[in-house]
Amino acid sequence: MTPTSGWVVPPESTSRLPDPTVVLPALADIAIVGGGILGLAAAYKLLQALPGVSVVILEKEPEVGRHQSGHNSGVLHAGLSYAPGSAKARLAADGIRQMVDFCRRLDIPHEICGKLVIATEASQVAPLRALQERGTRNGLQRLTWLDRTEIAHYEPHAAGVAALRVPEEGIVDYSAVCHALVREIGILGGQLFTGAKLHRLRRERAAWHLATTQGELSAKVLVNCAGLQADRVARMAGARLDLRIVPFRGQYYALRPHRRHLVRHLIYPVPDPRFPFLGLHLTRHISGVVDAGPNAMIALAREGYRGRDVSLRDAAEMIGYLGLWRFLARHPRLVSRELALTLWREGFARGLQRLVPEIRAADLVPAGAGVRAQAMRADGRLVGDFVFVTSDAAVHLLNAPSPAATAALAIGDEVARRVSDTLGRSSVSVRGPAVTEVRSGQGPVADGRQRF
Repeated sequence: MTPTSGWVVPPESTSRLPDPTVVLPALADIAIVGGGILGLAAAYKLLQALPGVSVVILEKEPEVGRHQSGHNSGVLHAGLSYAPGSAKARLAADGIRQMVDFCRRLDIPHEICGKLVIATEASQVAPLRALQERGTRNGLQRLTWLDRTEIAHYEPHAAGVAALRVPEEGIVDYSAVCHALVREIGILGGQLFTGAKLHRLRRERAAWHLATTQGELSAKVLVNCAGLQADRVARMAGARLDLRIVPFRGQYYALRPHRRHLVRHLIYPVPDPRFPFLGLHLTRHISGVVDAGPNAMIALAREGYRGRDVSLRDAAEMIGYLGLWRFLARHPRLVSRELALTLWREGFARGLQRLVPEIRAADLVPAGAGVRAQAMRADGRLVGDFVFVTSDAAVHLLNAPSPAATAALAIGDEVARRVSDTLGRSSVSVRGPAVTEVRSGQGPVADGRQRF
C-alpha cells in the first residue's frame, strides 16, 4: 500500500520513491505508534485540529494497513447492534457519516448498498425486533421490517421468516482509504516511517523517548494505535492494565465466481446473545468477490493469518493467562462449534445454508483470514466497547475491533481531543461528542454482537 523502504515522506511529488535524505527526526510534538487505519486517521485529525504541530507515525511493517485494516470485510457499519450510549454506538454513527463523506470527496470506491439481518426461525423474531429497537435508539434511519416474501425483493436467494433491512450500511475498500489518508497526511505536513518497529520506550524529562529500528525519536505526546500489539505498547509505557489482547483468527471462504449471483449485497444472521461473536454471514466486496464467514478461533500468533502460524511468545502468553482458561470454560459450545467450522467445510456450508439455502460446500474456496485484536479481562470476559486510556501524556486505544474501521475518523477526533487537552490546547475545534473515559477494569461484557 505504501513503499517498502522503511519510511514514507510527504507526497509532494508524483514519485513514489523515498527520498534517502529524509531520516527519522529527533523531536516531534506527537508520536503515533501504529500505521493502520486508526493511526492514520488519528494523525489526519491531529494535523487538522492542531495546526503547526509535528506528527510522526511509526509503523513496524514495510507498508501501512498490513493487519486488521487490510484483513477485514470492508463493511461500513452504521451502529445497529451496539449498546445505546456506548462508544461503539456513538462513534460508529458519527464515523460512517464521516467515512462516506471522505470517500465521496476523494473518489474512494464505496457503495451504500444496505444490509439484511435475517431471522431464519421463529425463535429469532423477538431478538430481531429488539435489534430494530436498538438501532432506532442509536439513530439509524429508515430501518425496514420485511416479511418472508419481501426478503426476496432485496436478496432473491436468501431465506427467512423475517428480516430487518439497514439501508445506511455499505461496503468500502479500506486499503484505498489508507492510501488516501497517507496522501492527506503528507499534504498536511505529517510524516510516516515504515519499517520502524518500536523496541524501547521510556518517559524522561517530560518527554517520551522511542527507540525504533529506524532510529530514535523524542515526543511530547505518545499515541498508541498499535492494534494487535496495543497492550504491549501500553505496558512498555508503564500503563497498568487488567486486560490483554487475545487474537481471534477468522477464516473466510469465497463463493466461486459462477455462484456470486446468490448474494447481492450483505446478508447477516440475527446475533445470538449467548455467544460473543456474530456468526457466519455473506459480504459482497467492492471488487465483486463474495466472502462467507468468518468463524472465530483463538490464534496461536497475534499476527497469524494461517492456521499453521505459531508464535512461541504469543502462545506462551496466552497459555499462561488465566483469563483465557476462564473464557474457554465459559463457552465450551462456542469453542467446539468454531473448531468444527475450522476443520469441516461441509459444516461451514451448512451454517451458510440457513441464510442462503442454495449454497453448497463445493461453492466455497478458501479466501484468507483476519485476526481480531480482542481485549479480554482476567475473569474471562471479552471487552465489549472501545477502550481509551489517557495518562502520562499518552493516549492508548486498547480495544478497537469492528466497527473501528468504519469509525476511524470519529476515533481520530476522540484522540485529537485527548491530545489537545494534554497539550493544553483544549480550545481547538474537534468535531463529534466526547467519549467518556473507559478505564481498565470497566466496560461492558461482549454481548454477541461483535464481528471481525
